[in-house]
This record gives sequence, C-alpha cells and structure tokens, in this order.
Amino acid sequence: MPTLFSTRRANFSARSLVAFLCVGGASTAAHYPHYLAMLALMRAGLVPGTASGIGFALAALLNYLLNEQLTFHGNEARRVTAPRFALVAATRLLLNHLLLTALMRAGMPAVPAQLLTTLGVIVWNYMIHGAWTFRRD
Repeated sequence: MPTLFSTRRANFSARSLVAFLCVGGASTAAHYPHYLAMLALMRAGLVPGTASGIGFALAALLNYLLNEQLTFHGNEARRVTAPRFALVAATRLLLNHLLLTALMRAGMPAVPAQLLTTLGVIVWNYMIHGAWTFRRD
C-alpha cells in the first residue's frame, strides 16, 4: 500500500525540474514588484515579514496555473490539486516568514535574507508539489 508521499506516485523528472525552475522564474518575475513593495513598505515602517507577504497571493495563483499546465502535467482534478496547492501555499508563506525572520535576527540585511529565503522555499515547493500536490494517480 503506497504512503502519502510514495515515490511510486511522486511526479519528479529532469524535465519537471527544469520546467519548475522556469515557472518559478516567471512567478518570481511576477513577484518582483513584491521586492519593490517590500522595500517601500519597510521605508514606511512595516516589518519585512509583512511587506514580503504583499505580493504572495498573485504569485501563488500564477505559480499554480503554470505548474499545473507546464511542470507536472498532473492527472488529478483541480478540485483535488487546488486545495493541496492552497495548503502548500499557506505553509510556503509561513516558511517564507520564518526563514526571513531567522536570517534577519542572525544579522543579515532584509534583501539578501529574502533572496536566500526564496531559494529555500523553491526547494520546499518542488519537493512537496512533486510528491503530493501534483502526484500521479
């Protein structure tokens, strides 16, 4: 009996990794105003974690649609994958906040901390989406 994260049902390949990185690049480009907003909102007095979350929802929607169509070619219905994606997006937002906060508390400036945080979140996303969100039937 396969487990929740069964490797038999995982949806990983060299092609999906390249597509995932391209989709991530597109999402990051769509999320780029997030970096500008983050800097502007920080100058206005908001904390970086809050400022970082502003561009999250639009980038998440773009990410879902592109990953569904281009990266994983999942065969499960959106009624299954969309709630999974939303749960992963919520954990991604929490992970983003926790990593950013930890790096800044360690003395790293906000922008480099956000860049490193983004790299960590990319790894999380690929692994969880391939193993669970868009897994094969």
